[in-house]
Amino acid sequence: MKELAGRLTALDPDAGAAVRVIAYFDRLAEGRAGLEAVVRGAVILAGCPARLADPERRVLVRVLTDGCRDDVCEAPDPAWPSVSLTPGGAGRLWLERPGPAGTVGAMVLERAAATARAVLERTRGRAPVGSPGDDPALVELLLDPAVPEAERLHAARRLGLPRLVRAVAVAGGPPVIEPAETEPGHHDGRAGIGPDVPVLGLPDSWKAAAVALRLAAEGDASDPGPRVVRFTELGGLAVLASAVGPETEPVPDVRALDRAAAEAPWAAATLHAVASSPSLRAAASALVLHHSTLQDRLARAERLLGWSVRTQEGRLRLHLAFALRRLHRRPR
Repeated sequence: MKELAGRLTALDPDAGAAVRVIAYFDRLAEGRAGLEAVVRGAVILAGCPARLADPERRVLVRVLTDGCRDDVCEAPDPAWPSVSLTPGGAGRLWLERPGPAGTVGAMVLERAAATARAVLERTRGRAPVGSPGDDPALVELLLDPAVPEAERLHAARRLGLPRLVRAVAVAGGPPVIEPAETEPGHHDGRAGIGPDVPVLGLPDSWKAAAVALRLAAEGDASDPGPRVVRFTELGGLAVLASAVGPETEPVPDVRALDRAAAEAPWAAATLHAVASSPSLRAAASALVLHHSTLQDRLARAERLLGWSVRTQEGRLRLHLAFALRRLHRRPR
């Protein structure tokens, strides 16, 4: 999609921009983003404040151009371009600027409204038949900061949640809320675990869990590493995650790591074991290799990388390359 947008931009700037708008909101939909993220996306793409209001569902989300949330606002200006969220409904999405929306602005309104509509239907629609604990709509209500506190507390009571909980982001699955005392690591596949919080802090725990998920590995030979990652253990990597994504140009160390992994099937797992083990002998033991075999593999891997991984500095550099590699592959 990024390559297509680049080609279209060379032929028609508006067409290229429209493709980027579509791709942006598609990523939000795939990541099951909340209403605030959708409105913030409209702000980023349109370059002006935006607001979403749905009186029937008691929803108001307004984001300024600096990215800050500010729901205290006057009535919308009739001159602002806007679009209805549902046919005949009272809900609307506005771009807070006068004049026609333009090609790109109209596309932003259309795609943002469609994405927001899906979020509202998922989280404010009719609850499915069954026990409240199995209701994904209640879970998403708790994770959405745009929902009034009273509604979130009501949802927490219906789910029977304890005082301290945390959000968990599971690759390819719906959001999960679990008690703080739950032992991590029982999830299938890649998972990111947010910090333990009171129920009203779940939106922040969910954001943190999504960051942790980006740094969780598949745990196989091509993407070695832990499949379950706690946000509270990331430290400075959490800051790094905010600046790096699939659209960011990979640094040379990541390209070198990719090159090594492509030329030698054992390289990624071997290098990860070296980066995460206290010694080469410990790495050899983890890989079930003889020490001399590991030495031979490292010699070849270092030639492919272009730096030594036998020093503390080299292993730190390698550890960061693995983290960046995952962040480049996974959207924010």
